[in-house]
Parts: sequence; C-alpha cells; structure tokens
Amino acid sequence: MLWSIRGLGASALGLLALVFFETVSNALASRNFEDVRCKCICPPYRNISGNIYNRNATQKDCNCLHVVEPMPVPGHDVEAYCLLCECKYEERSSNTIKVTIIIYLSVVGSLLLYMLFLLLVDPLIRRHDPYLQPLQNEEDAEEARPHVSGPSGRGNTVLERVEGAQQRWKKQVQEQRKTVFDRQKLLS
Repeated sequence: MLWSIRGLGASALGLLALVFFETVSNALASRNFEDVRCKCICPPYRNISGNIYNRNATQKDCNCLHVVEPMPVPGHDVEAYCLLCECKYEERSSNTIKVTIIIYLSVVGSLLLYMLFLLLVDPLIRRHDPYLQPLQNEEDAEEARPHVSGPSGRGNTVLERVEGAQQRWKKQVQEQRKTVFDRQKLLS
C-alpha cells in the first residue's frame, strides 16, 4: 500500500513535469498565428442564414470585405450585407494563458503531493505515548475523548479535537451561567 502511494505520487510528479516542459517549449516558440483574429458576426439576410466568420487579419483589414469568404450574396448586395455584419478585432496572449495554466497545475500538483505526504506521515505522528500522563481529571478526559467513527477506527483527528474542545467550552459556559444565576438568586 505504501509503495503504491509513493509510486502514484512519483507518477503524478513525472506527468506534471512533462506538461510543464511541453508548455514551456511551446511558449518559447514564435508567436502563435491564432493570437490575433478578426471575428465578423453576420445576421440572417434575405434567404441566407446568419453566420460567424473568423480569420487571421490585421486590425486595419478587420472588415466584412476582407473576412467574409466566400461572400454568400451576389455582387450588388455585398454592401448591404456588409453593413449588417459586426466585425471585431480580437487579440490575446497565448503565452500568458500558458503561464497561468502552468502556475495553476503547479499549485494543484503541490497540494496533491502535500496530501500524499500527510497521508504517509499521519500514522507516525499519531502514535500514542503510554507514559504520558493526562493533564485533565477523569471527567474531562472522558468528555474530551473523541468518539471513534468510521470503518477505519481512526480517532483523534483535528476535527474531533476541535469538537472535543467545543464540548468542553460549552460545558464551561453552562457552569458559568449556572453559577451566575445561583448568585443572582442569592442576592435577590
């Protein structure tokens, strides 16, 4: 079991490194031809259905005449058709997108490795020392002891410790309320 978890972690780390190097090598390549484009949205016109046209073009050539190919209307209706079309020049940075994805995958990968590390180290940390004397009396120890739940039988998790502390705090608050009300009755 332990070796399979370590092998899984090593495989995940290798895959993450492969993705990282592939992305970096692509980022160092020349500017991607899809980083700039002209997008024309043409609504329906007479018997022609609406369509979206994309083409790599410069900003000055971003108009219906340069982007819409083949022109779906005959020559005399081209101007009327192009007046209906809305063309936008779009530019993006694929390198920024790649770096963002690399950072995201690195964070997720490091969190997964940390989780695997905690799964491996957790049983070593939880070893109980039989010579350790409890600092609380018997009643508090019974109330603070978390209930073992689940099929694994593992107790004393962080959540269970917090719940135990919360129960002790609630008991202290109840005792304080009782004391205050008893004193108030005595003074009345």
